[in-house]
Amino acid sequence: MSNSAHSGAQPASGAATHDAAAESNTAGAHHGPNQLGKGLKTRHLTMMGLGSAIGAGLFLGTGVGIKAAGPAVLLSYLVAGIIVIFVMQMLGEMAAARPASGTFATYGRMAFGNWAGFSLGWLYWFMLIMVMGAEITGAGAIMGNWFGVPGWIPGLVAVVFFTAVNLAAVRGFGEFEYWFAFIKVAVIILFLLVGIGLLLGLFPNYESPGLSHFKDFAPNGMSGIAAGLLAVAFAFGGIEIVTIAAAESEHPSESIASAVRAVIWRISIFYLGAVFVITALLPYETLGEASGAADSPFTRVLALANIPGVVVFMEIIIVLALLSAFNAQIYATSRLMYSFSKTGYAPKTFRKLNRSQVPIHAVWCSLVFAFLSVALQIWGPANLITILFNAVGGSLLVIWVMISLSEIKLRPQFEAEGSLKVKMWGYPVLPWVAVILLAGLAILMLFDTGARMQVITVAVAFTVLCLIGVVVDKRGGVRAEHI
Repeated sequence: MSNSAHSGAQPASGAATHDAAAESNTAGAHHGPNQLGKGLKTRHLTMMGLGSAIGAGLFLGTGVGIKAAGPAVLLSYLVAGIIVIFVMQMLGEMAAARPASGTFATYGRMAFGNWAGFSLGWLYWFMLIMVMGAEITGAGAIMGNWFGVPGWIPGLVAVVFFTAVNLAAVRGFGEFEYWFAFIKVAVIILFLLVGIGLLLGLFPNYESPGLSHFKDFAPNGMSGIAAGLLAVAFAFGGIEIVTIAAAESEHPSESIASAVRAVIWRISIFYLGAVFVITALLPYETLGEASGAADSPFTRVLALANIPGVVVFMEIIIVLALLSAFNAQIYATSRLMYSFSKTGYAPKTFRKLNRSQVPIHAVWCSLVFAFLSVALQIWGPANLITILFNAVGGSLLVIWVMISLSEIKLRPQFEAEGSLKVKMWGYPVLPWVAVILLAGLAILMLFDTGARMQVITVAVAFTVLCLIGVVVDKRGGVRAEHI
């Protein structure tokens, strides 16, 4: 990629720099009728980042990695956490220097040309749309069981409600995400406190196992740790949304700098702390994929403390996690579409704003495609759904690699401008370490029969998107004057 991509990207890179600078200017204190609102505060961004990574997958899927690796899954989470910390620090560096609603698509375009911006943006948009459909389907099914009605009914009510939230001023969206995330973070903290109390023998009628479950720390050896890494590698996915929202904050550069610092360390502590408590209190061989709240490792740990109504409590938390993710994904996909329309990646109609300075057509577009995603999951062919979700699974790998390579390429330019407010540590060594770790993860996925199709499917999808991006660029579809 290096020689040909660098030389081929030079003319586009200058235009892309103009794009990013222009979009950055819209993130200032003053905004006009054709610019997004500026209602988000640092606390919104921080909690949004925390909440995006604490989803239903944490509450329902944690047991998969633990069963594969035993207590040594802590090493798997540690490696995954290091990768995400590096990637987020690099993304935070670029976002603080160039706040933009197109986020890493903007930085990919600046670094390597329009093909990179086009392919990265649409790949992430597709991933969020597919996941969005899964979130609302899951939440609707649980709520349907509560009220004894088909899942699509509460799901539709939730969609209508969050449509209204996303069509109102952006501060309303920020407040909803803040409180959704606050509840999830509070549950994690409560869980950690209860778990530590159980380990210390502070609860009556429960005899603490101490650290006896750690005697056989890695029951399945290195292969188990590798399998655990594959199970948890993308557990932190979703944290990138915070940089999309930064462009609509009152002080983008300062807000993103504070939010990135707060998010990456707290997420690591929450995940590692929760997994430590679970592996210390529950035998690893009794865990696995949870089919519902009753099977969740979190529910089982809280049940050890004889907390009444724990299953219903966890169902509520899981529904909140799903709805929070759905709300954030409507926001992210609509802002990506808005950004695409300004760079020629999408029709101009998607840059139209309502009175609240929200991209109204982009929001409706996201909802239409979310309904299509739900329809595919309910009525679509099983093999098609499998292929699409395989592409979702590998998309983050490509995006994280491109974020790392973009930071490596752009860092000297930002240093020369004096625009660095966040710095990736140990440049250029640690950015390349991140690339190597991600390459190792891709190789590991290729040798795993369950994960291989994720890499292959997304490689094909990304290649096709790159080729389309080249064609769009050559036909004059991407121009700086679209900003």
